[in-house]
Amino acid sequence: MPEEREAYFRTSSGKTLENEYSADDLADWNADEKLGHAGEAPFTRGNHPSGYKGRLWTMRQYAGYATAAESNRRYRHLLEQGQSGLSVAFDLPTQIGYDSDHELAQGEVGRVGVAIDSLDDMETLFTSIPLDRVSTSMTINATAATLLALYIAVGRRQGAPDEKISGTVQNDILKEYIARGTYIYPPGPSMRLATDVIEFCVDKLPRFNPISISGYHIREAGSTAAQELAFTLANGLAYVEAAIARGLDVDDFGQRLSFFFNSHRNFLEEIAKFRAARRLWSALLRERYDSKNPRAQMLRFHTQTAGSTLTAQQPGVNVVRTTLQGLAAVLGGTQSLHCNALDEALGLPTEETAELALRTQQVLAYESGVPGTVDPFGGSYAMESMTDMIQEEAEAIIAELDRRGGALAAIEASWPQQQIQEAAYRFQKATESKDVIVVGVNAFEKDEKVPVEVFSIDAAIEKEQVERLKAVRARRNEEQATKALDEVERAAKRDVNLMPPILTAVEAYATLGEIADRLRSVFGEHRAS
Repeated sequence: MPEEREAYFRTSSGKTLENEYSADDLADWNADEKLGHAGEAPFTRGNHPSGYKGRLWTMRQYAGYATAAESNRRYRHLLEQGQSGLSVAFDLPTQIGYDSDHELAQGEVGRVGVAIDSLDDMETLFTSIPLDRVSTSMTINATAATLLALYIAVGRRQGAPDEKISGTVQNDILKEYIARGTYIYPPGPSMRLATDVIEFCVDKLPRFNPISISGYHIREAGSTAAQELAFTLANGLAYVEAAIARGLDVDDFGQRLSFFFNSHRNFLEEIAKFRAARRLWSALLRERYDSKNPRAQMLRFHTQTAGSTLTAQQPGVNVVRTTLQGLAAVLGGTQSLHCNALDEALGLPTEETAELALRTQQVLAYESGVPGTVDPFGGSYAMESMTDMIQEEAEAIIAELDRRGGALAAIEASWPQQQIQEAAYRFQKATESKDVIVVGVNAFEKDEKVPVEVFSIDAAIEKEQVERLKAVRARRNEEQATKALDEVERAAKRDVNLMPPILTAVEAYATLGEIADRLRSVFGEHRAS
C-alpha cells in the first residue's frame, strides 16, 4: 500500500486543502452576492429554481463508429434503453475535411467515430430517428458548418421544419488549436466559419445551439481545473466579441451559447469548478458587455466524465471512477451528461458497456436522491472556499490572456498550449513519484488478463464506405453539384455567410471533402509552429 501523504489531497492546481474549514474561512464572504438563489444571478447554485425536480439532465451517450448504418443501429438501441438525446462521434477524416477515399483517410475510416461523406450517409445515420423530436449533439469543429448543413437537409427530407430541429453543434475551433489539433484552416478563417454558424442559427434555427465552447479537451490534454475553466471562458469571450462584431445582440445570442466541461478525478474540486464557472460567466457578460438579460448570462453546459482517467489495468474499476465523476457533474448542476464506458481505455465501447454507462446515469437520477434538492453542497465551508479559490485562479489566468491580447492572440503565440503542457508534465511526474495515486496503475496493481471483450472495427468497413461514396458520386447530378461547389468557393472570397451556399451544396450531394477542398483553395491550411 502507498504511504499516507498529504499530496493525495491537493487540488489539480497543486493547492493543499485545509484539514478543516469553518465559518472563519468565510468571515468576509457575502452570501447574497456570491451564493444567492438557484435561478438568479450570479447562478452559483444553478440555472433553475427547481433544479432537477422539474426536469432531469439530458442523458447523452457519445457514440459513433464504422458506417452510418452501424451507428444508427447503436443510436436506436440506446434510445430504446432510455437515453434522452444523441451525441454523435465522427471519424478523423470527417473531422478534418477528407472524404473516405482520400489517401490521407486510409486506415482511419470509421475508427474513432462514424464516417460521413455525403447527405446519403447522414440520411442513413438518422433513419427512423425523428429530428423534430430527438435532440442531437454533434462533436465536430473544423467541418461544423458542413455537418450542420447535412443535419438540416436530413430534417427537411423527414418533413421536420428548420425551426423544429434541436441540438448542439460543437463548432469550437479555438480549443482545437489549444488542445486537440483537428483544425483545417488558419485561425482567422476558422473564426469566420464558426461565427457564420452562430449567425445562421440565431436567424434560422431557434432551437439549435450553434456552439458548445469546450473545456473538455483542454482538460484531457492535461490542464488543471482552473486552467480548463479560464481557457474555456476566454474562448467564449472571443466568440461573443466575434458575434457582436457581426451586429448580433449579446442578450439575444447569449441565450444560445452552451459549454462542455470535463468531470475529472477530484470530486470536490470538480463540483466547485462547475459552480465557479456559472458565477464567473455571469459576471463577465454583465461587466464586459453590459448584458441585461439573465437568461443570456446563464452558463449552460454538457459534461462528460474524464476519458484520460480511465485505465486499461483493472478496467472494471473505471465504473467506480465514472460514477463519482458523473455524480460530481450532477451535484454541480450540469444540463446534460455522458458517462464513459469501462472499456474505453482499450477501444470503442461495446453495446453492453455503453448500456452499463447509461444505467450509471439512471441510478444517479432515480436511486441516489441527489436530484431532490438544488446545489446540495451550497453553504458548505469547504465547498464555498474551494469555489472562490478556483474562480480567483481562473480570473487571474483570464487577466493574463487579456494582457496578451485576448484568447486568439494568445493561442497564436502558443501561450495556453505551453501552460497546459507544463501542467500535464507536473501531473505525470507526480504519478511517477506516487504523489498522485492511480489505483491499479501505480498502486494496488495485479497481474491479469483483460476481463472484457474489446470492440474492434472490421477492416472491410473502409472498402464498403469508399464504394458507397463512389455510388453517390455516380448517381448525383454532376452539373448541379459542381455549380453549388463553385458558389461555395465564390462565397468564401466575399464577405457573406457561408452557411446558405454550403447547405445548397450538400443538398446537391456535394461531398464533405469537396466542400472542404473549395474552402482550402481560398483559406489555405494551418500548420502549427
